[in-house]
Amino acid sequence: MKKILLIGLLGIALFGYLDKNAQTTQIVQNVFAADTVASASNSALQSAIDNRQSNVQVAGSGNVIKVLSDDLKGSRHQRFILKIVNGGTLLVAHNIDLAPRINGLNVGDTVEFYGVYEFNNKGGVIHWTHHDPRGQHIGGWLKHNGSTYQ
Repeated sequence: MKKILLIGLLGIALFGYLDKNAQTTQIVQNVFAADTVASASNSALQSAIDNRQSNVQVAGSGNVIKVLSDDLKGSRHQRFILKIVNGGTLLVAHNIDLAPRINGLNVGDTVEFYGVYEFNNKGGVIHWTHHDPRGQHIGGWLKHNGSTYQ
């Protein structure tokens, strides 16, 4: 009886050890996958910038270096300038008729984005950072301080 109990306890301990290692492996795999996605997104953005492309769906992030006044002509857009990883800058034009405004946006804040890149001689513009009410375009978003704006 003692042998059976001892074997059972060893089996439980071994199962716990293997399960913990499986969880650690999964965490490492998830971190690697997130890094791969971020790297691919930055690569797509950098490629669009380098090749002076427009109408390219990209993701990335940057630090706010200037908060501009809203563009009120036609659809209203919240505007700000981000400094991105490569040292360049991007104007973000976020349609606030279709998505919520980022309230409390300040210089120095980090903003992640998913939208459409358009080349210009000042670095480029990111727009379509919102859902498409017609469902015909890939929805974009902005992320700031743990909130998503789409």
